[in-house]
Amino acid sequence: MIRLFDSLKSEVRPLALREPGQVSMYVCGPTVYGLPHMGHGRFTLVWDVLRRWLTFQGYEVDFVSNITDIDDKIINLAAAEQTTEAGIAQRYEQEWWNAMNKIGVAKPTHSPHATHYVAEMVTLIEGFIAEDIAYPLGDGVYFDTSRVADYGALAGQALDSLRAGARVEMVEEKRSPFDFALWKKAKPGEPSWPASFGEGRPGWHTECVVMSLGLLGDGFDLHCGGLDLKFPHHENERAQAIAAGHPFAQHWAHNGFVMVEGEKMSKSLGNFTSLTDLLERTDARAYRLLVLRSHYRSPIEVSPATIEDAERALERLDSLARRFELDQLAGDTFATATQPLPGELAGELAQRVTEFLDDDLNTPLAVAALFEALSQANGLADEGKTAEAQLLAEAINTLFGALGLALIGQGGEIDGESAAIVRLRDEARAAKNWAEADRLRDSLVNLGWIVEDSSSGTVIRH
Repeated sequence: MIRLFDSLKSEVRPLALREPGQVSMYVCGPTVYGLPHMGHGRFTLVWDVLRRWLTFQGYEVDFVSNITDIDDKIINLAAAEQTTEAGIAQRYEQEWWNAMNKIGVAKPTHSPHATHYVAEMVTLIEGFIAEDIAYPLGDGVYFDTSRVADYGALAGQALDSLRAGARVEMVEEKRSPFDFALWKKAKPGEPSWPASFGEGRPGWHTECVVMSLGLLGDGFDLHCGGLDLKFPHHENERAQAIAAGHPFAQHWAHNGFVMVEGEKMSKSLGNFTSLTDLLERTDARAYRLLVLRSHYRSPIEVSPATIEDAERALERLDSLARRFELDQLAGDTFATATQPLPGELAGELAQRVTEFLDDDLNTPLAVAALFEALSQANGLADEGKTAEAQLLAEAINTLFGALGLALIGQGGEIDGESAAIVRLRDEARAAKNWAEADRLRDSLVNLGWIVEDSSSGTVIRH
């Protein structure tokens, strides 16, 4: 079974499962008020890779990732644009799924919307008020963090050290600076829901605890998200579950930041770049490969230079796919290793990759092993050991497919004119009419194609 760093216990340990062969997994999703940025792209790719690898190993993964469709930012944007909060949320949720589709992130098993779970949140808050775990103030209802003995444990620091600079809500009347809003009282013109403690809307920290427990149940296996969510958001989820008497996530995992010139990418720093913009300029697979080449807990540098380097590495993979005529495997469906990969070298490669990935999802070492195997496969083919080379190339394709990275041998749809030129060129080459073959190559290049020769004939791609 895979071993992952547990953010609560601060150690790499096996992912212990509630039910054998099944993994219950919750990932905090987006607040839909703007275009997804590259940090969003990273966390979705990291946990998509983990989900795919678990599935490849034969586990059934129940993967939940929510949509926060009510929030101050959504309300403020709706007011600025003189439209509805629902309209803002729907627009940017569609942008979210469009971007996720482009980078090959598979849809969750469930993608609950916060507004669909308000009744359950009200019930939770009513119970907290009855037990004096929550208390009302003028602007809403707050959770008393002193009622949780180990509050702050997920942050891994003493609360006093967290007080300065922590993302806590500054309300003077609170019992503690760390107490957080479970419910925000209604303001004129804002969306609201009825509740015994006053009409209003839920706080952000209340949403995920209700949705995760509601869909995955007590003691689910794994809670994931970006490092920036560890405190206070994930700690506040954990506190509510404990206070309500629910066993919560048994394992916590967090991915590192995206950096631009050494600084964390964020809107507040002014270095926000949308994932949508990135995908308009480059092959979407380059970002997945860049993420795979970095350990999920480490910072990742995203720049034109790192993206271009990933694109060059992609070209090596696609060249392998063209040379060995490999099928494209990655996509919305999940690869499953139903039987050992055939061939001694392929089996050895699969074992090495599995050891790396099962050891805290060490994708950099796994990818390095796959690229070493790529060179080996080409070398074997050059030596005329075609059968052995083919099995190794197919194993590389299968293992990259398990990580969601598609190797593309034949790029793009081929129009009728180009297809006809390809046929004529193959006929010219078969007749050893090299001058005509070169002329037809030039014709294809002028039409925008990259032209390569393979054992099966002319291969063109954009």
